Amino acid sequence: MTTETIAPKKAYATRSADAQGWYWGTGRRKTAVARVRVKAGNGEFMVNERPMEEFFVEDRDRKAILNVLDKTAQKGKINVRVTCSGGGFTGQAGAVIMGLGRALLCYDANLESMLREHGFLTRDAREVERKKPGQSGARRRFQFSKR
Repeated sequence: MTTETIAPKKAYATRSADAQGWYWGTGRRKTAVARVRVKAGNGEFMVNERPMEEFFVEDRDRKAILNVLDKTAQKGKINVRVTCSGGGFTGQAGAVIMGLGRALLCYDANLESMLREHGFLTRDAREVERKKPGQSGARRRFQFSKR
């Protein structure tokens, strides 16, 4: 019997900063995709070239995103730039949370246990179920008529 060693998955934290000093992370939620960049700074948070407060108008979305920075004690210490596309605002907020978690992991690998503990690195795999033929929706059938 031969024992094969399986190579461990390449850790996200092994990524280094780009030429401008930005650490990258990509997050996905439903159909939304967020590409997040972080670097040391004064706490500026821009989403699609606009301030986060202007882009995410729902208070719960902003709180959920800032929760990542609060839990990791990075609020006011780093600049964040986000490019979002697809989905709705809440889906985009979920994508930003995951992307921010991954970018922070590249920025400081010591944060991994805290990020995992709070679920900031976990991909929510739930997607919209497709509509089936012969039905009015994914699960809903057309109204049944006996006669």
